[in-house]
Amino acid sequence: MKTEQQYFDEALPMHDYIAQMDVPFLKEGTEAIYEQFNVPEDGFAARLAGYKILAITENWCGDAMLNNPIMLKLAEAAGIDMRAAFRDADTALIDRYLTNGGRAIPIYLILNGAGDVVAKWGPRAPELQLLVVNGRAELPPKEDAHYAEAEKALYGGLQQKYIAEPQCWSWVYEDMKRVILAAL
Repeated sequence: MKTEQQYFDEALPMHDYIAQMDVPFLKEGTEAIYEQFNVPEDGFAARLAGYKILAITENWCGDAMLNNPIMLKLAEAAGIDMRAAFRDADTALIDRYLTNGGRAIPIYLILNGAGDVVAKWGPRAPELQLLVVNGRAELPPKEDAHYAEAEKALYGGLQQKYIAEPQCWSWVYEDMKRVILAAL
């Protein structure tokens, strides 16, 4: 069984991951958030010095579009390495970090110098989870002929919100800080 350190060693540097993204809207959204988000000067980045971050992610994921650039900016502010492992390429890794029994992504693993996981964050901030839950509650039943169209519209609208509203970025950053610092 591969260790998290081995997955990290084989993973793509996060900038290379972004460069190879093949869903134009999500790539553009990732780049837009990366360009606009600034890490607050609150001491969180300094606390991450000496660690490294392994993201379990995929190109098609709207939550990854939002979270990856925020975590990348945090890693850069901390002067640490961040790499991306594809969830679907080897599900043995994600299966160690299920969310409510599912392979939800992105998941971020904070590794110490020895390659041990010391903290985990993901897949989304509680405020964003509430938006998803409330939005899904408004969808027609899955058997309805309009379900797929309504679900696509819901997630498309959320992705637009993730790009356009800095409040979403703040929710993500603050929850990352809360969860990761509690684990360190």
